[in-house]
Amino acid sequence: MNETVTLAIILIPCLIVAIVFHEVAHGWVANALGDPTAKDLQRLSLNPMRHVDPIGTVILPGILAMTGAPIFGWAKPVPVNARRLNNPRYGMMAVAIAGPGTNFILALVGAVVLGLFARGLTEEPGMEVQLLLTGLNYFIVINIFLGLFNLIPLPPFDGSHIVEGLLPDGPSRFYAKLRPFGLPLLFLLLLVIPHFFPSLGIVENVVLPPVEWAQEQVMRLARAVAGG
Repeated sequence: MNETVTLAIILIPCLIVAIVFHEVAHGWVANALGDPTAKDLQRLSLNPMRHVDPIGTVILPGILAMTGAPIFGWAKPVPVNARRLNNPRYGMMAVAIAGPGTNFILALVGAVVLGLFARGLTEEPGMEVQLLLTGLNYFIVINIFLGLFNLIPLPPFDGSHIVEGLLPDGPSRFYAKLRPFGLPLLFLLLLVIPHFFPSLGIVENVVLPPVEWAQEQVMRLARAVAGG
């Protein structure tokens, strides 16, 4: 139980920071491209209370962490009005890319900080330092996972907006109609099917490899900063 509580104490703040910056990045880019909707609704704040969804940001990720399932979550989406963007098609693509892009930047920042801490260690770290290093590792992984997760070309995730922007008008409108089915399909693919058919290895063979590859690239930066 103590290990579970400790894990939650480490994971939840990392996830909140990753999700809040992700959502605010959408709003910042939308505002820069002509849509002040998020700004008008005071959603460009880094105050977590303006963005946290109790279920998607805290409860669901906590349950997934304790059960060993893939950890994902969401915040209250920052509102974007595509019609107010200077160029709705390409503006929405830029807004969509901003969220995952910010997560990748946060992962790189986490790697630099991790490397700096590791470089400064001259003896076996104490409990507090070990927790900090563990937290930085989780922070890196969570941001990588969240960035890649949101690039899935499945409505309503960010990757779907990129696909919509690349498709011609007709297929793009048809693709957008799939939006209500995106989350149920994701739950089916990542939670229901792996539970009943674990031999398929959807998580192990499809979800984890790109995350592990990206994590290795980022950790190379951490090792370089640490002088290793």
